[in-house]
Amino acid sequence: MSFLIRDRVDRLPWQLSPSTRQRLISFTSPVALLLLWELCAHWRLIDTRFFPAPSAILAVLVTMLVSGDLLQHTLTSLQRLMWGILVGGVPAIVLGVAMGLSATLRAVFEPLIAATYPIPKSAILPLALLIFGIGEGSKIFMVAVGVFFPLTINATSGVLQISRIYLDVGRNFKASRWNMFWTIALPGALPIILTGVRLGIGMGLVLIAIAEMIGAKSGLGYLIWSSWETFSVEQMYVGLFVIALIGFVTTLILNEFEKLLVPWQR
Repeated sequence: MSFLIRDRVDRLPWQLSPSTRQRLISFTSPVALLLLWELCAHWRLIDTRFFPAPSAILAVLVTMLVSGDLLQHTLTSLQRLMWGILVGGVPAIVLGVAMGLSATLRAVFEPLIAATYPIPKSAILPLALLIFGIGEGSKIFMVAVGVFFPLTINATSGVLQISRIYLDVGRNFKASRWNMFWTIALPGALPIILTGVRLGIGMGLVLIAIAEMIGAKSGLGYLIWSSWETFSVEQMYVGLFVIALIGFVTTLILNEFEKLLVPWQR
């Protein structure tokens, strides 16, 4: 009798599935942090000159949305981010998978990547401005550089972690290099490649903000820098909040894509 009752309880309709519970927690934790911040500002536990209440930041955000300024800055940064991901990401995936398949390519490119990857990407900005000027090229180049290295390294590692038996089967069936790349190496490395995409997008958001602070007249980085110059703290936090929101939403979207593309990783 107790087993029947337990089975019925386990199948109650109001119970949440593990995936739904995880999504709920993912949405709840930022809200809890904002609520704690609001209470600390309300009780004067923090200096509101530097840490204004989320309600004050929200009021400025709504004002900027109504005026259209925030939307314009956000779309500009998203466009630069998208082009940078394409310019840096596609060659990175191709090169990384090829390096995983070919020991010769690894011997050629691994020392170059090992030498250039530790260089701070923000230190490349003056060189990018010299080469591409203060136009769109320098911003896209900065994002592309930030995306390229994590994706290349992850793609190579993903291919190297594929069980050798799959590659041996492809060679035994006389698969062409393109078939080996497209049907074995890329799907096998895809989970780790998606991790590299997350890292690359995060780095791209950091670099696009830095690039827009120095050589731009629009974008979220420019919004943050110009707000600092005029001590518009709430407006500065709006720019930071939108960048954080882009990163949060991007992570959620990539998680859903991962469930569709690599369901065996659930």
